[in-house]
Amino acid sequence: MKTIAIIPARGGSKRLPDKNILLFGGIPLIAHSILYAKANAVIDEVYVSTNSEPIKEIALKFGAKVIDRPENISGDLEPTVSALKHVLETIEMNVENIILLQPTNPLRPDNLLNDAFNIYQKESYNSLFTVSRNHQKFGKIKDSKFIPFNYEIGQRSQDLEPLFFENGLLYITKSKLIFENIIISEDAFPFEVNHIFAATDIDTQEDFDYAQYLYLLSDKK
Repeated sequence: MKTIAIIPARGGSKRLPDKNILLFGGIPLIAHSILYAKANAVIDEVYVSTNSEPIKEIALKFGAKVIDRPENISGDLEPTVSALKHVLETIEMNVENIILLQPTNPLRPDNLLNDAFNIYQKESYNSLFTVSRNHQKFGKIKDSKFIPFNYEIGQRSQDLEPLFFENGLLYITKSKLIFENIIISEDAFPFEVNHIFAATDIDTQEDFDYAQYLYLLSDKK
């Protein structure tokens, strides 16, 4: 039974045009996720699902296998699980585990995948995803009045009840769940990652610039 990585990377991004092929640290953005996957022994094959010829060429150059994604599952509103299911339906391989790596998260702690996969296997989880703790004070504005959500006015930040957000760094799931249109199961294990890289999910130019800044500060340069 195989473990494969799938990197979904469609063309036609709107907020940051051609973001998946923009040069980031001297190589295309998507190449970081490909190289990260190929450097981890738990992964048997690396697949890129795309509807873009430029992305396809880059993926092949950096050693990934490419699955041509049909246009009917390449739209803005199409869920990621559609691309994952299409890959599984296309390849001739007995796959047990899917590792989803988003190209918009180019920076990941080196040991993240191995550490997460070890827990996933040891505890026999159906799926796992990475989360990070929030340290901000949230609220909403209603009728021109600020209403605190996760704290009381005057409460110290260090005394907040822990809240977490899905950071997008890594997802692991059983292939059987993908065929049920599920990536994160109800019993999924939230693997906590409190690292500055957890804040790098690139959708805008500002996101890209911040990620570049962190890249230059890191040992990855």
